[in-house]
Amino acid sequence: MLMTWLSLFTSSTTLFCCALPALFVALGSGAAFASLLGVFPWLTWFGENKAIVFPMAAVMLTLSGILRWKSRKAPCPADPKLRAACAGSRKVGGVIYWTSVAIFLVGSFFAFLAPVLLL
Repeated sequence: MLMTWLSLFTSSTTLFCCALPALFVALGSGAAFASLLGVFPWLTWFGENKAIVFPMAAVMLTLSGILRWKSRKAPCPADPKLRAACAGSRKVGGVIYWTSVAIFLVGSFFAFLAPVLLL
């Protein structure tokens, strides 16, 4: 479960890098995003270092996916309460993982494909 949360964190950084700035500009709120960067200037690091951010996010998502795949048929405890908690944890982990993948893909599109398509 820790890897799932780490993959969500690393894939969320791809949003700060590329998708959110494009969204704010498309909505005509570029000044709002500029003021956000004025409050949190460290967010610009993600955009300046997207060559590091995206591979790290891809590695974390890959490792998380491998661990989820290997543990997909691991048995849950026999105790009904623990079994329910185990099943619930697997469902939540799946939602977090696939949300992370979607965030990564959106960020990748705005970081690498959208600039090429606009040329």
